[in-house]
Amino acid sequence: MKNIVLVGFMGSGKTTIGRLLSSAFTLDFLDTDALIEEKEQVSISDIFKYKGESYFRQSETNVLKSLLDEEKHSIILSTGGGMVLKDENVKLMKEIGMVIYLSASPQTIALRLENDTTRPLLEGKDKLEFITKLLEDRQKFYKNAADYIIHTDDKSLEEIIKEVEGIYEKTNGN
Repeated sequence: MKNIVLVGFMGSGKTTIGRLLSSAFTLDFLDTDALIEEKEQVSISDIFKYKGESYFRQSETNVLKSLLDEEKHSIILSTGGGMVLKDENVKLMKEIGMVIYLSASPQTIALRLENDTTRPLLEGKDKLEFITKLLEDRQKFYKNAADYIIHTDDKSLEEIIKEVEGIYEKTNGN
């Protein structure tokens, strides 16, 4: 079975969809942010605060390399929103599995993150303005990394899951 790698902006639904997919397909769910927090024994916010963004970005690359080294199979992998910014990461993700970009509008993302205080990049900023600008900057990276794109605006979780299932079954010959 081919692995599924979910990419997208923060709040696009990668973790939520990933967990639901792991149940639907009985695949293991892994989240790169959680793997980094486990290894570092601190939160992503604290990594940003005390070690900086470049340290965090290198940690993301290291996680992908270790997943490849371990030859993980039958996994759903949720990635951090900036994972696609490094060409090396995109190459590694494509080696790990099929890359699906969960796309959402800035308005949808801002609504989803309205009460979320765990996002270091959003601290002290006008959320919609910041999201709009950063998403605009990253859009080409997400599209470049993606084997498939799923637009999540105005779709229920069930509709998104069905769409991923259709792609997964088609690519696995079922």
